[in-house]
Amino acid sequence: MRKKRERRGFTLIELMVVILIVGILAAVAVPILRGKIESAKWSEGAATAGAIRSAARARFAEAGAAGVPTGAVLTDVTAATLGFQAGDLTGRYFAVGQFTISSIDGNGIAVIAVTAPVGLTGTGTLNATGWTYTPP
Repeated sequence: MRKKRERRGFTLIELMVVILIVGILAAVAVPILRGKIESAKWSEGAATAGAIRSAARARFAEAGAAGVPTGAVLTDVTAATLGFQAGDLTGRYFAVGQFTISSIDGNGIAVIAVTAPVGLTGTGTLNATGWTYTPP
């Protein structure tokens, strides 16, 4: 007498269905994750812009509007007038050259414009109402 074979494993169709489902999930997830990664990189720019705005406000309290460099891209020299040392504003994605103090109001609140470094797109602005990222 022959014994019946027990079924072991999965059929080819079952394996192909699982691979198809995993492929669809990956196709949906990758663009979402890329957007989150870019957003996380921009958060570094927002944090640095916040540090620049705080330093500009302190400098404004000490020396008035004339003591705060506005209208030009920050350099290590202009950042030094705000109390930063060389390298303080250089992060993993953003460097001192990506930040501009556009203006400063009568209360010492500065508007900071942030340009995208290589590999990122869009622009960012930190003003009195908060951080705004503008995609391209």
